[in-house]
Amino acid sequence: MGGIEALRRLLRQSHHARPDDLPQMAMHAAPMVGATAMIAYLVDLQQRRLLPLVAGDAPPREPFMVDGTLAGRAFTTLEPCTSAAEADGVRLWLPLVNGAERLGVLEVVLAGPVGDDTVEDCATVSALLAELMVTRSLYSDTIERLRRREPMLLAAEVLRAQLPPLTFSTGHLVISGVLEPCYDVGGDAFDYAVNGDIAHLALFDAVGHGSAGGMRAVMLASLALGAYRGARRTGTDLAGTYRHIDQAVREHDRRGLITAVLAELDQRTGLLKVISAGHPSGIIIRQGRAVKVLPTPTALPVPLGGDRPPVVVQERLEPGDHVLLYTDGITEARSVTGDYFGIDRLVDFAVRAISDRLPLPETTRRLVHAILDHQDDRLQDDATVLIAQWRDPAPPAADTELPEADNREPLGTAAG
Repeated sequence: MGGIEALRRLLRQSHHARPDDLPQMAMHAAPMVGATAMIAYLVDLQQRRLLPLVAGDAPPREPFMVDGTLAGRAFTTLEPCTSAAEADGVRLWLPLVNGAERLGVLEVVLAGPVGDDTVEDCATVSALLAELMVTRSLYSDTIERLRRREPMLLAAEVLRAQLPPLTFSTGHLVISGVLEPCYDVGGDAFDYAVNGDIAHLALFDAVGHGSAGGMRAVMLASLALGAYRGARRTGTDLAGTYRHIDQAVREHDRRGLITAVLAELDQRTGLLKVISAGHPSGIIIRQGRAVKVLPTPTALPVPLGGDRPPVVVQERLEPGDHVLLYTDGITEARSVTGDYFGIDRLVDFAVRAISDRLPLPETTRRLVHAILDHQDDRLQDDATVLIAQWRDPAPPAADTELPEADNREPLGTAAG
């Protein structure tokens, strides 16, 4: 009953809790699952460090690097990890996951051996703490402040407030995206939604970067995002959505220029529909190799669509396929010697990561870090990637049953 009682206490306290109260709440819940301490760590915005969220009775802790640490392994693999016994006990590291969105890890200090029931109880508490961190953050800047390691420029502040969570899963489909640089973006943006059987995916790349140019590009990207969501929420089809975005941008900024890729994926059948508006084409990865580069362009960039109707490309996916969408900041990233990252390196990296069966958000994290490393951490343009994996056919939305708790997300070795 320890795990249930811990949940009851956390839920009772949560109604009036601030993010600042969560460390103390976790410490009070710890004895109910046989632990002497529970400390949450949140991943920084660049997903390189795990930063302790401590207050009240929570003991002091130092940050960890994600790569090369046991805590980082729990974060990257989405699996519990246990350390060797130390003077104060055994440490159990658990991923802090909201849905499929990775927030960080939970450190649980236990006096005795770690049994399966204990792991299950701690994982349940970890899941609730992750939910509370997300909901409480709607009313406070505490968690956002902790996750930032440098000031964010205005353009990035405006754009990042509009992006969806980095990762979402229905069990039959996983979507994961990432955008760099964190603190000084230009006009890249991504969006997604799952409505019934249909998953909607979009990438935008508005011309402009840095200072005033970056702000103008962000305003253009914001306009495109708003028009995209407006059309999507009225049930407009893919071609109509493109025309709606094109018209909206033309009415408000005729001199702006945005390339875009818009896609829809039917979770029941695997039918993928794509419009590439002057944008790099998407890539389909199947069984360890790139099997299809989608045609591009199939429409003019926004707002040049005018009288030319878009062409909707259709492709039938197979279970396990990945659809990789990206902006040219990825392939055109140059090293100090002028060597482009390029499409071949992009495909090779993605294929290897998928073959390693990494969780999809870990694939996107490592990919964007590879871009940053290639360019010595000084991106000349935004680098944005959005990957969707169609795992298996979903039943019709009206008859959908939740997938069995088979630990695929968040605590399993998710098929990459």
